[in-house]
Amino acid sequence: MSAPPDPAGAPSPLDRLLRDPSRAERVTHVEHLPARPAMTADWPPWVPELLVDRLRLAGVERPWTHQVEAATAAWAGRSVVLATGTASGKSLAYLMPMLSAVMAGEPTSALYLSPTKALAADQLRSIRALNLTSVRAATLDGDTPSADRDWVRQHANVVLTNPDMLHHSLLPGHQRWSTFFKRLRFVVVDECHGYRGVFGSHVAQVLRRLRRVAARYDAQPVFLLVSATVSEPEVTARRLIAQDVEAVTADGSPRGPLQFVLWEPPLSPLTAENGAPVRRSAAAEAADLLADLVVEGVRTVAFVRSRRAAETIALSARRSLDEAHSGLGRRVAAYRAGYLADERRKLEAALHSGDLLGLASTNALELGIDVSGLGAVLVTGWPGTRASMWQQAGRAGRARQSALAVFVARDDPLDTFVVHHPEALFGRPVEAAVLDPDNPHVLAPHLCAAASELPLTDNDLDLFGPAARAVVDDLVRRGLLRRRPTGWYWTKRERAHDLADLRGTGGPPVRIVEESTGRLLGTVDAAASHTTVHAGAVYLHQGVAHVVSALHLDDSVALVQRGDPGWSTTARELTDIAVVESLRTRAGNGVELHFGAVEVTNHVVAFARKQLGSGELLGIEPLDLPPRHLRTRAVWWVMDDAVIPPRLIDVAGAAHAAEHAAIGLLPLFATCDRWDIGGVSTELHPDTGRLTVFVYDGHPGGAGFADRGYRAAGPWLAATRDAIAACECDHGCPSCVQSPKCGNWNEPLDKAGAVALLRAVLG
Repeated sequence: MSAPPDPAGAPSPLDRLLRDPSRAERVTHVEHLPARPAMTADWPPWVPELLVDRLRLAGVERPWTHQVEAATAAWAGRSVVLATGTASGKSLAYLMPMLSAVMAGEPTSALYLSPTKALAADQLRSIRALNLTSVRAATLDGDTPSADRDWVRQHANVVLTNPDMLHHSLLPGHQRWSTFFKRLRFVVVDECHGYRGVFGSHVAQVLRRLRRVAARYDAQPVFLLVSATVSEPEVTARRLIAQDVEAVTADGSPRGPLQFVLWEPPLSPLTAENGAPVRRSAAAEAADLLADLVVEGVRTVAFVRSRRAAETIALSARRSLDEAHSGLGRRVAAYRAGYLADERRKLEAALHSGDLLGLASTNALELGIDVSGLGAVLVTGWPGTRASMWQQAGRAGRARQSALAVFVARDDPLDTFVVHHPEALFGRPVEAAVLDPDNPHVLAPHLCAAASELPLTDNDLDLFGPAARAVVDDLVRRGLLRRRPTGWYWTKRERAHDLADLRGTGGPPVRIVEESTGRLLGTVDAAASHTTVHAGAVYLHQGVAHVVSALHLDDSVALVQRGDPGWSTTARELTDIAVVESLRTRAGNGVELHFGAVEVTNHVVAFARKQLGSGELLGIEPLDLPPRHLRTRAVWWVMDDAVIPPRLIDVAGAAHAAEHAAIGLLPLFATCDRWDIGGVSTELHPDTGRLTVFVYDGHPGGAGFADRGYRAAGPWLAATRDAIAACECDHGCPSCVQSPKCGNWNEPLDKAGAVALLRAVLG
């Protein structure tokens, strides 16, 4: 299947990829998105003439309608959320009022918050490029030297930072920042659609604390929230900042034509141990496509779901390019979290300059970094939500030229479903962001932090939500807060702000150190350390393999030795789950559906070594790591023996297969990624006494995903049943019931039994 060439007669990027005739059958659908003309407006009269002149010199002759609408609302003192498509120039909507206020003469400050350091650095470049002497802008993050932090606090009137730094530094040190807070007029919350789940719930409480501290200095800042297209943006924004917000959603920006391709890798000559067909990996397919596009001179970013995949794709593409054109491989690199600050900055600069033609990146580059001139984007595996899919695809064509986006499906139930059901992606609204600021596991540490900043009063509790009173009473009982006539006070010597883990990383990051030199290579989140940097694990850094010699959890250090052993490693994790409390129940025909609180115990007990290329199992090594415990929320269904299909022999395998597929399909019904959720299935659970299948949120206290599954149980489980039944394999494969994250290495599984079991549940 090929798209027509562009009007100039030159072949499109897709045509170039399909010069190999064998590739045509991999394209299951091409969606042609037409160009959109621009709708412009006059510059608002309150924007200083100097700022207009500098913006025109930067190439902005006239603003687009949505930019003016949002900026005018903010200038009038109304908090606003701007939710328009990727590359729609949303930054100008907040730069106009923010910079105009700073340039007006009266002492004014503005705070810009972004979820990533890279995005803040990118915005700083844009502001400084305007060369406005009255605007003293600076970034403040974990990479900022201490001497520079003093200058930022004393002199900057536009501070670009992130929620983590706001939580750990600015708010607890608000007395030292008093001048900045007194003058605070605007707060920009960029890419606010990314604040979902537990992270979003934490950020919502940080923003409530920001409002409270600003009020202490008689400041009532206007909030400008910026989002990719999301469902009900004003609802999400209101939950984030706890005040009414005006929504601007009519996009006036132009857009070039986009070809959006659904691409399914071919079947591999290899088969699984049970004889099931196996498709070529999405990573290998994306590496080939990335290399081919770079050869054609098409600037391309391949988005991937993991750090390892970013390294693997970049390494494979570089090898292919160097074989075809010596030296061309240097124009491809990996970009991911865990790199040191200098490495990230160099990669960002090389991407901006065009020295890099291809990049394999985690979603760190999904956000609004201005990467102009991208001709193509590869989305390697379902990115978690339709909103993220469009956000990543929208990176292509930012210079208004025609562009290509390719969704490369993993051998996975959800990916397979999407490439064969394009209606699940195109023509459907994107999801609403899910966050729960009232989650007591989130709320409690922020109430402690707030009390340490300023004594908590009865009036403050309304700001923190309806659950705040009960949580404060519990904190008093636990001895963390103490009631006095003037309010509640923090009682401990330790920093209250260390109680909140904003990003759910499970503790301080684990440093990865080269044993022979002592060089710090990077970091990995504590929550992922047991499965990724255990002793014997193979760790990739910029394409270079290392083997972990030791993991010291007490010191948060993993020691590695450079060397490629010729195999990859996969951890084996055992999971147990206990029901704490059922909060909601539906029952009928011998089946019960529950939503409630559970406690999950995870224990990494071993790892497998597999031959690179063939995937042959080379051996299994035991590990001695402590178990980890998680109190969270889950949705689960329980079946009486009488409704289990009587001919079903492998009941445990059927339940396990149904669990895997249900986890794979839940992201179509909840704003989550399969890596945000987990599952457990058992033929006889000790708490229910019957067959039980659990799907749980992988975050303390829950993130709202299991709740969405409970509410949408009928369509969710029906889609799960249909996806398994429609798969062409005989006994189960990665496209239906096998899971890439299964701690039991996909044993046992019964595909046909899962279909029968789900039919009984739905009946």
